[in-house]
Amino acid sequence: MADPKGFLNHGREVAKSRPVDVRLKDWNEVYVPGSLLPIISKQASRCMDCGIPFCHNGCPLGNLIPEWNDYAYREDWTEASERLHATNNFPEFTGRLCPAPCEAACVLGINQPPVTIKNVEVSIIDKAWDTGDVKPQAPERLSGKTVAVIGSGPAGLAAAQQLTRAGHTVAVYERADRVGGLLRYGIPEFKMEKRHINRRIEQMRAEGTRFRTGIEIGRDLKATDLKKRYDAVVIAAGATTARDLPVPGRELKGVYQAMEYLPLANKVQEGDYVTSPISAEGKHVVVIGGGDTGADCVGTAHRQGAASVTQLEIMPRPGEERNPNQPWPTFPMLYKVTSAHEEGGERVYSVSTTHFEGDEDGNVQWLHLSEVEFVDGKLTSKPGTERKIPAQLVTLAMGFTGTDRENGLVEQFGLELDERGNIARDADFATNVPGVFVAGDAGRGQSLIVWAIAEGRSAARGCDRFLTGASELPAPIRPTDRSLMV
Repeated sequence: MADPKGFLNHGREVAKSRPVDVRLKDWNEVYVPGSLLPIISKQASRCMDCGIPFCHNGCPLGNLIPEWNDYAYREDWTEASERLHATNNFPEFTGRLCPAPCEAACVLGINQPPVTIKNVEVSIIDKAWDTGDVKPQAPERLSGKTVAVIGSGPAGLAAAQQLTRAGHTVAVYERADRVGGLLRYGIPEFKMEKRHINRRIEQMRAEGTRFRTGIEIGRDLKATDLKKRYDAVVIAAGATTARDLPVPGRELKGVYQAMEYLPLANKVQEGDYVTSPISAEGKHVVVIGGGDTGADCVGTAHRQGAASVTQLEIMPRPGEERNPNQPWPTFPMLYKVTSAHEEGGERVYSVSTTHFEGDEDGNVQWLHLSEVEFVDGKLTSKPGTERKIPAQLVTLAMGFTGTDRENGLVEQFGLELDERGNIARDADFATNVPGVFVAGDAGRGQSLIVWAIAEGRSAARGCDRFLTGASELPAPIRPTDRSLMV
């Protein structure tokens, strides 16, 4: 145990954010560089080393949290990094982007603020990079087997790294021009600077993983041809079919899906554009959708110089305390203020968009909405609450409905889908097509980055067993193991 009295002697502290007026002038991460290390040993000491560490079960990766908390408390960063990497290929991603179901399951969180697990995690991995503890781990021998991984998001990268380290020759196919999936073109720079992806890609290249960008399986290369080239295939193409809003005026210029808007801002940071082709500068912006993607749109619009930003959510405002039907250690739906919300704008709950109104040139100018309420279990418009708000740029951030069906990948492979429209798989993450596996959002549906990495690792183990008849890779997280998880 780190410190038997740590949770009694120290309160919860989190990473410090840069002042709003400063960070809105750039796209760097919002946190003050180096602000964690002076406090992280004390924060790690708050870990109680519980007899039953519920944080393990709260984390889909099964991270060994009390162990690396103990090493962080003792400032043994090398051992802390080793324990962290034992279950997680990319802790610098999860430490910045995961909503931390592990903290919701922390035993200390029953009656006190939980341990700052995310902050400890990101401190360990950042220190490991600084000290050179993160090195390529090339396999000692090659198996002679080849694997294609479709998609380079967190699930695809995790699967590729595990399979490469198992000795297989792995090629990752990415339809975008750069590797990273939504980590690259979706997550704003202010949430995670892309240098973190770049150095992982270099590590993976040094280990032997090959990357093929600008190739969309199903369009540029038929899935059947890909399967002939490789001994096995892992599909980690994500759930990229965005939920739309079929209301009058949807066709107006200025109404975009979030994933049409956000990637262009990323491309500006990559140097592809001087300014984004879809910019919020000087415009009244409305973001439809109250989740993390919506918050990303809010923060992006602020940095582009929007005149105003309004975020709409059809559901009621969550409470700030656990709801009785979401008891510890389950992940509660709480009112959350992200860094983007700290920067300004208005959040409006329990409203539904009725239609858009444009000018004579077909540009959106107004968004009409009405308040809604639950009546007999259904959301119903409240009469007399209709109003309109200015909207010169609208982003739809209402989630995703499944993997892409337009590029032909599903049909060309002959894959079966489940009742939710995701690619069906068994307990070993194998599809109905022999030698074809699926991981992440493509098989699970839209979910968390930590689930993507966990499933990538698990699909790699199933794929390795298919190729070799056995596997020394870590045992998989079963897709039905959701008892204490999101």
